[in-house]
Amino acid sequence: MPASSPQHAGPESEATAPGPSPAGEVKPRVRVAVAGIAGRMGREVGRAIHADPDCVLVGAVDVAPHAQGRDAGQLAGVGELGVPVCASLAEMWESAHPEVLVDFTIAPAAFVNAQAALERGVSPVIGTTGLTADQVETLRRLASERATGAFIAPNFSIGAVLMMVFARQAARYLPEVEIIELHHEKKVDAPSGTALRTAQLILETRGLRMAQRPSQEDVRLEGARGGDLEGIRIHSVRLPGYVAHQEVIFGGHAQTLTIRHDSTDRTSFMPGMLLAVKRVRSLSGLVVGLENLLDLE
Repeated sequence: MPASSPQHAGPESEATAPGPSPAGEVKPRVRVAVAGIAGRMGREVGRAIHADPDCVLVGAVDVAPHAQGRDAGQLAGVGELGVPVCASLAEMWESAHPEVLVDFTIAPAAFVNAQAALERGVSPVIGTTGLTADQVETLRRLASERATGAFIAPNFSIGAVLMMVFARQAARYLPEVEIIELHHEKKVDAPSGTALRTAQLILETRGLRMAQRPSQEDVRLEGARGGDLEGIRIHSVRLPGYVAHQEVIFGGHAQTLTIRHDSTDRTSFMPGMLLAVKRVRSLSGLVVGLENLLDLE
């Protein structure tokens, strides 16, 4: 939409056009910046933020030279918004003044970006996977010190979160489990954050380690049985045609149970992302996992 449009005359006017709250009071929109706006997920996030009446896109950052200086709205396919794509967070902070930074980049960059955001009192919402346990703990400590909400989700799809919750419940009753995760060929981390989170939830239910059968396997190709996380086998597939998919297969006496989730388009992650954006400022410190924002009782 053109910048001269009364609805989208730039980020400042957008932010000062609040929607009504249920009580009839004005409700300021959440000021959001996106790191990695030129990527596939970044563009999708930009579109979702723009379309949501409770949010406004005020800033964008990307390391890709072809994106820098361009309008974030044009990159996201929603028309000019008057939001230039900056080359660095330092440049973006000065002009955008966001409340929330949504990050879909790569793990090393996401960690640095989240630290920089927290230092400024900006709440990071991280969809990038591959952060180490030490990095997560560093962000947890910094969020607590700065009294600033922060959020990390291995998967923003509500269906994927339900899959993980159902797997945690099934782990109480079926003795053995393996996980198969399938993603597009450009996903760099393996196994996926969703697979690791699923395994962690199962282990929390079972204790520190899965009960193991005595091994009589003759593994003739190293890695053929997948990775082993405390007794849970995890298998990763990377092929064109996939977006994000996972099967959790439980085995018991004379039966199996398969819990499967498929994301066939990146728009499946947007409702969960928007929920996190709207809730993160009210969180106490760092929260990991979309299940913690949902009423699953």
